[in-house]
Amino acid sequence: MAEEHNHEEVQHHQTSMNDVNDKRKRMAPLSTYSPRDPRRTFCTFITVFLLLAGLTVLIVWLVYRPHKPQFTVVGAAIYDLNTTSPPYISTSMQFTLVTRNPNKRVTIIYDKLSAYVSYRNQAITPPVVLPPLYHEKKSTVALSPVLGGAGVPVSVDVANGLMMDEGYGVVALRVVLLGRLRWKAGAIKTGRYGVYVKCDIWVGLKKGVVGQVPLLGSPQCKVDV
Repeated sequence: MAEEHNHEEVQHHQTSMNDVNDKRKRMAPLSTYSPRDPRRTFCTFITVFLLLAGLTVLIVWLVYRPHKPQFTVVGAAIYDLNTTSPPYISTSMQFTLVTRNPNKRVTIIYDKLSAYVSYRNQAITPPVVLPPLYHEKKSTVALSPVLGGAGVPVSVDVANGLMMDEGYGVVALRVVLLGRLRWKAGAIKTGRYGVYVKCDIWVGLKKGVVGQVPLLGSPQCKVDV
């Protein structure tokens, strides 16, 4: 009798274990990907590639770290300044600007660059497109654009202000350059960035005087990229 009782207990225990195992199998989550699923391999490859690419870009940026160019106005000439036909003003001016690339490893490429002159935040010359400029590293380039020619409509305040300042012999002008630039380090080129250069200057100008005029101070221009 004891042997039969023990045999029944063993069978009951085995049956319980089988039930537990069946439950675990039913409750176990199904794997979406098999170990050799090509989709998982592809996702892993893309993730590693993006991480390496980002790390490479970061290292290149830290090594080269491009700095903004520097601009300074070093000369000015006024060939014509006619304010006698409001609301239009016609003028012809030439400014010599020196631009420096302070980078040791990076070249600056200007794809589009235009210049004009403003007075009291209003343009008094039409914009002039400048030729493309390839600015080598640690180099200095001089630009001497002639600005003006066609008549430009201005407000009465601007026309009267220019006549009064010309009478005093001192005129405050702003030379503005607008365009797009790229930085180039070896074979790597960045995307295009907008560049805005404003040079606030004071020139000595007397009515009837044509040609070179004195610059009353030539502070460095403000450059925004």
